[in-house]
Amino acid sequence: MQINPYLLFNGNCEAAFKFYEKCLGGKITAMMPHEGTPMEKSVPPEWLKKIIHARLVATGMVLMGSDAPPSHFQQPQGFSVSVTVTTTEEADRLFGALSENGKVTMPIQKTFWSPRFGMFVDQFGIPWMIMCEPAA
Repeated sequence: MQINPYLLFNGNCEAAFKFYEKCLGGKITAMMPHEGTPMEKSVPPEWLKKIIHARLVATGMVLMGSDAPPSHFQQPQGFSVSVTVTTTEEADRLFGALSENGKVTMPIQKTFWSPRFGMFVDQFGIPWMIMCEPAA
């Protein structure tokens, strides 16, 4: 079994996934707009280029998402995308990259459970937690 986050965006899914691809070092394997799908007749013309499904594969993770129609979009809350890495350097790098133009809610720092842990909401409104595995 594998659990993968599926993120909903307010019309900026494509920009978010290109940003995540750069920060996470992954590869976008799907970026499907409404245009050209059976759903294209169900959306207004200004929505044709919006994303109906995106998929990003990075080491050890799959991240998926889409643009939620404006009448259905709700600001994400009550969860965080959690990324765990093995070195403090990688934790610091990811935190700095992904939190760019976002809002830091807990600066990355040493905690009693981790050599590095931090939280933020990224520039697209998605909450994240970055953690470094403690040494065995």
